[in-house]
Amino acid sequence: MRLARRLTALVGLQVLLLGVPIVTAMPAKAAPGQSDNLSRSATATASYTSAWEAVAAVNDGIDPPSSNDTVNRRWGTWPNTGEQWVLLTWSSAQNLRSADVYFFDDNGGVRLPASWRLQYWNGSSYVDVAGVTGYPTVVNQYNAVNFTQVSTTRLRIVLQSGAASVGLLELRSYSSAIGGGNPGTPSGWNPPSNLVQPLNEVWAHQESTYGNLYGFRNYGWDQVFANGGYINYCVRWDSSAPVSAALRDNIHAALQRQFKKWMDLMVGHNNWPYTDVPVKVVGWAVRDRNTLQWTDNSVDVYVNNIRENAPQCAEPCGRFFNQSGQYPNCPGGPSHHYDMSLWLTSGFGGGAGGDWGQRVGSEYFTGNLNAANMHIYLHEVGHTFGLDDFYDWTPTGQCCFLMKAGSAAQITDFDAWMFRDWWRHLKSRYGR
Repeated sequence: MRLARRLTALVGLQVLLLGVPIVTAMPAKAAPGQSDNLSRSATATASYTSAWEAVAAVNDGIDPPSSNDTVNRRWGTWPNTGEQWVLLTWSSAQNLRSADVYFFDDNGGVRLPASWRLQYWNGSSYVDVAGVTGYPTVVNQYNAVNFTQVSTTRLRIVLQSGAASVGLLELRSYSSAIGGGNPGTPSGWNPPSNLVQPLNEVWAHQESTYGNLYGFRNYGWDQVFANGGYINYCVRWDSSAPVSAALRDNIHAALQRQFKKWMDLMVGHNNWPYTDVPVKVVGWAVRDRNTLQWTDNSVDVYVNNIRENAPQCAEPCGRFFNQSGQYPNCPGGPSHHYDMSLWLTSGFGGGAGGDWGQRVGSEYFTGNLNAANMHIYLHEVGHTFGLDDFYDWTPTGQCCFLMKAGSAAQITDFDAWMFRDWWRHLKSRYGR
């Protein structure tokens, strides 16, 4: 079965275009197998807090909808940069063995830290916790760290800024290892407890409604692994508007940034092997070569190859048409193949997505090249990796998430865990 194109509901789309959706905050829950979040009983202080932010946000127990949380309190240090810290202090000693951190990143003055570490008070000084194999920095999710157990009245997170200031949305701490493993062991499948039931509902629904759920072999996951960890695109320019070399390059860069938002969710998770999944645009398809205002040969150009009343990149080079992964008739050879098409159509409202790629309006895409989140495109990429629509039902306890068209403008924690659930069910086919 080839995944059907899925059109974004225009009614829901209008909600997103007219304003920011309302997101209901849910209390943060400990992961399965862990004790309660000990941070809730601590007092939070910081090296510096912007006047409009609140350091108390880091242990208020509110689960963020995304790293760019515009609904709940946040801790941020803009305009200060350099080394910054948040300190949790308890009135009595706590036995601590793990923590997870949700970073504040507004794609502007506050971004992910260049690095971070955890320290505890040993009675005379702050020292780094031991037994840590790495400190992940991923947006739109909790970043978990296990360490050798300590007994202390103070836990400090130290952040080193990169290109901007830094911030946190939540800092949770526990007396047991996250995922039930040993300190420093990467966690497997350990969604927040409040998401377990809705995630199970989603997977059961997909099993009952997808015709060939486990037999289908051209999900986005299959494409990434067939290439050994990268994706090639071809742009179907379904418009008469001219494209300069600068606009072309900006389209490529925006595509890479947005696709990366999904891939970053997998880094360090459940035996995912890649720290980066590069995206390269290898071709453009147009009706008229004069539409493309460049003469370099950085991409292949396909002219007047019309399919579905739109320019089509060469079929011998497309994975959708060659799912064996062999491209014997592709001009230029296999390195010129494309896995997905970015189909940009003038005047097109909403979006469509599947194993073949994604379709959105050309005006929408070019008008949002610098946007933090191209929510329509991101929604359609979700379909490429198997995620379903939610037009006629909503999982228990969930209201607002990207794959429920019209209810969120960015990838939420629930979207992230649905995405990871696909990996959990398919990873054995890749020997993981």
